[in-house]
Amino acid sequence: MRHPRILSMVAALGLVSAGMVTASASAAPAAVPLGAATGKDTNYVVLADQGVSAQKVADDLEAKGATVTSVNEAVGLVIVSSDRANFAKSARAMKGVYGAATEGVVGRAPKRVAERNRDAIMRPRFESNNKGGKGKGNGHGRYKKGKKADPLDHLLWGMDMLDVSAAHKIESGDKRVKVGVMDTGVDASHPDIKPNFDRKLSRNFVTDMPDIDGPCETSNCVDPADVDEGGHGTHVAGTIAAAKNGMGVSGVAPDVSIVNVRAGQDSGYFFVGPVVNALTYSADAGLDVVNMSFYVDPWAYNCLDGAPEDNDEAAQEQNLIIESMTRALTYAHKKNVTLVGALGNSYTDLANPGTDTSSPDYPEGNEYPRTIDNATCFDLPVEGPHVIGVSSVGPTKRKAYYSNYTTDIHSGEIEVSAPGGDYRDHYGTDQYATPGNLILSTVPLKVLQEEGSVDADGNITEDGEGWVLKDCRTTGKGKGSKTECGYYEYYQGTSMASPHAAGVAALIVSRFGRVQGKQGFTLDANRTRQILMGTAVDTPCPEPRLFTYPGLASRFNAECVGGAAFNGFYGDGIVNAYEAMRFPRR
Repeated sequence: MRHPRILSMVAALGLVSAGMVTASASAAPAAVPLGAATGKDTNYVVLADQGVSAQKVADDLEAKGATVTSVNEAVGLVIVSSDRANFAKSARAMKGVYGAATEGVVGRAPKRVAERNRDAIMRPRFESNNKGGKGKGNGHGRYKKGKKADPLDHLLWGMDMLDVSAAHKIESGDKRVKVGVMDTGVDASHPDIKPNFDRKLSRNFVTDMPDIDGPCETSNCVDPADVDEGGHGTHVAGTIAAAKNGMGVSGVAPDVSIVNVRAGQDSGYFFVGPVVNALTYSADAGLDVVNMSFYVDPWAYNCLDGAPEDNDEAAQEQNLIIESMTRALTYAHKKNVTLVGALGNSYTDLANPGTDTSSPDYPEGNEYPRTIDNATCFDLPVEGPHVIGVSSVGPTKRKAYYSNYTTDIHSGEIEVSAPGGDYRDHYGTDQYATPGNLILSTVPLKVLQEEGSVDADGNITEDGEGWVLKDCRTTGKGKGSKTECGYYEYYQGTSMASPHAAGVAALIVSRFGRVQGKQGFTLDANRTRQILMGTAVDTPCPEPRLFTYPGLASRFNAECVGGAAFNGFYGDGIVNAYEAMRFPRR
């Protein structure tokens, strides 16, 4: 994603990239007094200059009275808390420090609410009759009710579009392949997740914040690494690797391992410290693929030296986020982590983002108009280095009405597309505005009960009817029998498209990977990317190229630029599991 440009712009403005030397490291800046104690601790992120020990910086910060909570040597990031009013400026003036800022938000997973704003695309609440959409595949086999399919697989039109059933005749995944779900968590108790969940490697890098997440569930406000209080991460995990176990649904790669590398709050916010720590952990733990279905907050676009309307503190925060994410993504890529990210749901031409009116959106109520220069502003992580950006398509393969796209096919803002759902697809038919046009996947029972879709006894309520499905199985006989139920919900968004691509990437590593010394079973991330993009099915622009969405306002209109081989709607094409499995072995 914009790899050459983001790195060159960082260099041009004197910022630090992996392997570069910062000019500020050579001279000690003047000291800045800490200021008076405020009586309230605030969290800060401090980034060391390239080549400077993060632990050394942490020690220096402790000497200034800060409380250090995390030290990341791989990237040079230190997370601290302090009650001093001038702490960020004082830290930035320290020798060996690249930057410091109040811990802002790096991303947020879309909420499951009605169509209100750019991130509110997952679960539209409109009239429905629950007739499923039909996703045309490429003639290599579809999921049907039967012995080889799980009970609800016939509702997964996205899997048909990717020819997953045919791909599984060649490869359904290798348990040695580990896919990180960087999200709000993963519910390991879900019967479709449990068989593939790797408890040993799973980690939670997040501390719950009562002001945005509600009351803490644990004494230290750190949830176990096997729960999901938000629901988004479990839905993503199911699309990637729900087990083919005769129950519910099966994922794109039903035999790979799922690793929870939680970086998101229960409320869906993603702070820079947990995200960076989760990325470097994924690299060090030997994960093969990481899915990132979130986007940047509080800044919808992080701009080098800020947007014209930003003050100095806002600019400093954005510089730190860009540099931290650039280092972390590069570190993960070098350790052969294939990075897959959602392109975004604001139906925006990423080549011409225009004015951002949504930032900063944390804390709420502080937004102001910002002029976005596409050359120096980035939607992270998807526009960070080495991230495979995925747009979303609906059952008819049209670009989903909410999906971002680009009119500059040379900018590296999109790589591939995948099924993400389109509630407004099939216009003029009885399938229009129905849940079946969306993506069905696993969700935690607790989340459904909290939203009122399922009652305390586990029954689907009127509110959940048509949107939530339940599948149960009974094992054993007589008094020793046990009934287990799984719950599944329809969502839509590029958050749902990205895990389809991540699942195909996991199949690619399973089929083409090999044992490589201390790295274990792995595949070069560049090779994974090459196969994923090279086997995506070419999908031409619609004609006329200025596509209008029937029944929707003109603001959703989108111009498609490029040819069938590569264009701004589909990138290299719609990913295809079967074609990827047929790619020639070396």
